[in-house]
Amino acid sequence: LWVGGQQVFSGEVEPGELMAFMVALGLLNDPLKGIAKINNLTQRSIAGAEAIFAVLDQEPAVPDHGTKHLPDGPLDLVLEGVDFDYGHGQVLHEVSLSVPAGGVVALVGHSGAGKSTIARLLLRFHDPTAGRITLGGVDISEVPLAHLRHRIAIVTQEPFLFDDTVRANIALGVEADEGAVVAAAKAANAHDFIERLPDGYDTWVGERGITLSGGQRQRLAIARTVLLNPPILILDDSTSSVDVGTEYLIQQA
Repeated sequence: LWVGGQQVFSGEVEPGELMAFMVALGLLNDPLKGIAKINNLTQRSIAGAEAIFAVLDQEPAVPDHGTKHLPDGPLDLVLEGVDFDYGHGQVLHEVSLSVPAGGVVALVGHSGAGKSTIARLLLRFHDPTAGRITLGGVDISEVPLAHLRHRIAIVTQEPFLFDDTVRANIALGVEADEGAVVAAAKAANAHDFIERLPDGYDTWVGERGITLSGGQRQRLAIARTVLLNPPILILDDSTSSVDVGTEYLIQQA
């Protein structure tokens, strides 16, 4: 401003030229700031990319090299002398169990007894340290993970619902008409409370089903598995948030 002002007073520079120069200088300010931030942004991006690729490059703890497929239709489930250890003491020791197709088995025991561990072994989140598990006579360690998990459904104590409608959460991953969705909801004893919602089956449940009670969320998760109609259904303490009467109706369904 001082130098330019002197030049204007001496007639070397027109006032308009000085103003144009000052405006141009102001317009350079933000781009120069952006250039200064590029290195910081680049370093943060590199650090983030390294963290992401560290996860992507990890080898799964459970190998997925199976080539055998499970037979179609109902499946017999057999555990043969299964041991399992998380690394801090044995959880399961020589567990043998046979469940015929269409059979129902309840595992009862104190907390930490290994009930949920058996469910995780069936889905191959872990492999037994000894023994084997077969479905339809096929060792599940020889079955591709995607194929195995497509044949098993699990409802946990903390079901996950998406920020979508009741109908979309029940029909997750399947093509189903209205009648099938309603039938699944009735089987899970969820139809009555759904009908009382503001928009019925078109009601949005919010992130993780925040607008619903714990029991309602669990019944929607059970309806979802009923609609999938898998050969193997695991209920891992899935009726812990419902009253005794509702639990009885769900078990009957």
